[in-house]
Amino acid sequence: MIRAVFPGTFDPPTNGHLNIIERTCKIFDSLDVVVACNPQKKCLFSEEERLSMMKKLTEHLPNVNVFVWDKLIVDFLKEKKSNVLIRGIRNSNDFAYEFDLSLMNHALCSDVETLFIPTLSEYSIIKSSSIKELAAFGGDISKMVPPLVLELIKEKLS
Repeated sequence: MIRAVFPGTFDPPTNGHLNIIERTCKIFDSLDVVVACNPQKKCLFSEEERLSMMKKLTEHLPNVNVFVWDKLIVDFLKEKKSNVLIRGIRNSNDFAYEFDLSLMNHALCSDVETLFIPTLSEYSIIKSSSIKELAAFGGDISKMVPPLVLELIKEKLS
């Protein structure tokens, strides 16, 4: 059985994230979606809220499991006996950042292989930080996030 891991802050989860998850879970026997806890990032949603959203958004995918993790992602891979790390990329800037990160993860654990999955063109401009900013100014984010997330963002910002 091949188990892959897709980590992210998911603050908030976007349609782009879900697209990567849905496409990836068709390739692997099991996909662990990891809600990363990064104290360096200022999140709109708590760990528990992000975990709950991701569980609801992926409940229709039987081979997807959702976890929260507050350590190095390579430690999660070791614990789950996985060596495949999935990273979604939107553009060349994402690729440059993720490529460097993949080298660091490989240096920390030589068994880890990072696979880059390019986003579909309709999701290439979707970025969680931009969504939060746009929503804070009353912009329309309805095509960027699932309805559940849209409602929770509205509640959070009201």
